[in-house]
Amino acid sequence: MEAYIVSAARTPGGRRKGYLAGVHPADLGATALDAVVERAGIDPQLIDDVIVGCVTKAGEQSFAIGRSTVLASRLIPDSVPAMTIDRQCGSSQQAVSFAAQGVMSGTQDIVIAAGVESMTRVPMASDFSLHAKAGIGEGPWSKTILEKYGVSEFSQFVGAQMIADKWGFSRADMDAFALESHRRAAAAINAGAFDQEFVQVFADSNQQDEGVRFDASMESMGALDPIIDGGSITAANASQMCDGSAAIMVVSEAALKRHNLTPIARVHSFTVTGGDPVMMLAEPINATRKVLKRAGMTLNDIGLFEVNEAFASVPMAWLKELDVDPAKLNVNGGAIALGHPLGASGAKLMTTMIYALKARGLRYGLQTMCEGGGTANATIIEAL
Repeated sequence: MEAYIVSAARTPGGRRKGYLAGVHPADLGATALDAVVERAGIDPQLIDDVIVGCVTKAGEQSFAIGRSTVLASRLIPDSVPAMTIDRQCGSSQQAVSFAAQGVMSGTQDIVIAAGVESMTRVPMASDFSLHAKAGIGEGPWSKTILEKYGVSEFSQFVGAQMIADKWGFSRADMDAFALESHRRAAAAINAGAFDQEFVQVFADSNQQDEGVRFDASMESMGALDPIIDGGSITAANASQMCDGSAAIMVVSEAALKRHNLTPIARVHSFTVTGGDPVMMLAEPINATRKVLKRAGMTLNDIGLFEVNEAFASVPMAWLKELDVDPAKLNVNGGAIALGHPLGASGAKLMTTMIYALKARGLRYGLQTMCEGGGTANATIIEAL
């Protein structure tokens, strides 16, 4: 049994408090859902399920945001169910895996995997920080967990710094990587590389990803203070907070033939792994090795790689450990330049990777994401 992708779309990323600040997350998510329905040309009543990744499920993203995106849709009827999932930054990449499992099992034929995050309207970590301010509970980690790992908290900033220290990356190294991300993203925008994958939130708009700094320089990056005193991680070599949504329609081979659909890609292989929750963000290395082994492939079989740029140290360690050609990695820039809308990033990156593979006439792409808690998804896609 196979799982095919027949459409994929993403909104241009909005900077925090930027052009998408006035859009409710339900409406933002619905924009991507409607786009994949229109692009596939399928009767939306035939959709079996909608699986939506979202990380900060509070405020406007609480109370089943996945279902709310369907209710906000102008095309999908309320007879179509939906659910919300959270595998932290890999949430919508996991949504694709769940969608593929559904159609590969034969129990479903048409599933939309999607993600949405408004980091403007629902600030990161507000799902537990507001409880802490109100004096409710102990927080997300019990004393048992904290004592087990010998920490007072689990911090992505600490994890990113640990990676930089372990693999020997200086601040200048990471700033140079970040600068290249902006340069690649700027070049992609100028070349119109994202135009086909975009769905515009506002009619008659030609909005591009809002976070790309066309004038980025080592000097401007070097002026920023480190996030941790004495450290080398800064806002310049970390991903940008971002508002956005993305969606991917996954169908079975039977649905492909029955509804005369045209596939743009196939979900070849996928996996998820868990590792050190303190360093947290190095797990994509293990996930990459595992998915290649499951697929019976090697790194040389892969044409393009997408490794989420949560922090520059993450893909840099991945590159150094696996000895991959940097020219194949994040070819249109990454989250440092384009933004990281948390729960939407998995589907966002996959959409970009599919279009990038097809534009270059390449066959296989591999995507992997670091995730809070020390897990990582990895997916191999075959462009068709």
